Amino acid sequence: MTDTPAQNTPAVEFAGVDAWFGTTHVLRDIDLTVACSETLVICGPSGSGKSTLIRAINGLVAHQSGTIRVAGLTLDGSAKATDAVRARVGMVFQQFNLFPHLTVLENCTLAPLHVRRLGLNAARDLAMGHLARVQLADKADRRPAELSGGQQQRVAIARALCLEPEVMLFDEPTSALDPEMVQEVLDTLTELAGAGTTLLCVTHEMGFARAVADRVVFMDEGQIVEIAAPDAFFDRPRHPRTQGFLSRILG
Repeated sequence: MTDTPAQNTPAVEFAGVDAWFGTTHVLRDIDLTVACSETLVICGPSGSGKSTLIRAINGLVAHQSGTIRVAGLTLDGSAKATDAVRARVGMVFQQFNLFPHLTVLENCTLAPLHVRRLGLNAARDLAMGHLARVQLADKADRRPAELSGGQQQRVAIARALCLEPEVMLFDEPTSALDPEMVQEVLDTLTELAGAGTTLLCVTHEMGFARAVADRVVFMDEGQIVEIAAPDAFFDRPRHPRTQGFLSRILG
């Protein structure tokens, strides 16, 4: 990708960011810096602003004050800035959002063909490489309905990777899966983190957060309440709201 930011440029920066949905204040004075190659897990109760936070990173949610920068680019609300940021950011949702009438390979070549403007052969080679990375190259000619939920989510990850993004966002990527399919998706996320991909992941999978995250963010009522390395976050949480959340989640 051209115009790669300098190594010391943060992958994502929030500075004094506020966002409202009507009269509801969904993000409150968010300050957050994510380094390149960092894995950040975001957790908190339902309605705490977790998904809103990561959706603001690629302009799916507008912010009304403060500044958001992604790979040095400022999201200023313009279509040009939003498109530039989205070309650098891959996102995977709870639901897989694959096109059911297209094969796995066709789903994965859409972004290389239409966003990155690669030729067909180059797009196919890129897609097959990322399908191999998530161990699904042998499913390239299948349609989504022929795959398990875990396989469909791994295809969605491969599709996002085909943008060659600088930042990957995951919005509760295992919440729609049967329990036995969760681990295969978490294994893929672990591989991405180990390879140095910048990851921001909203999840309730606390085992994954402890094992893989560089830092864990706890949100409540639209605010960042606590940020810490996993050992400190789980073993020595400082804020009462964090302590209460972990006691309910971990038992």
